[in-house]
Order: sequence, then C-alpha cells, then structure tokens
Amino acid sequence: MAKKGNRVQVILECTEHKASGLPGTSRYITTKNKKNTPDRMELKKFNPIMKKMTIHKEIK
Repeated sequence: MAKKGNRVQVILECTEHKASGLPGTSRYITTKNKKNTPDRMELKKFNPIMKKMTIHKEIK
C-alpha cells in the first residue's frame, strides 16, 4: 500500500554556483510539506565547492 500524505521529496540546487562558472554542482535532497509550502523553497546551505553559505533553490 502506498504512503499517503502531503510530504514530498525535493532537490535544492545552488544559484550562485551556476553563475560562477566553476565545474560541478551543489545539490541537497530534502522533504517539504506541499500544503504548508506550495511554492518553491529557498534555503541557505553550505556549498562545499565554493566553501561558503549560498542560497539553494528548489528545482523541478
């Protein structure tokens, strides 16, 4: 039986990394409640390639 609920898995990708032109990507996988946050998430996360905190936005 499938699990019911509003919780979905989302991928967060760094916005500053794309603009910098450095190779690779910084991505995080997390979950969110679709009922509480229907729009795309934006969180400050650590980017290991740039070695600093950057804004990561939800993709897809």
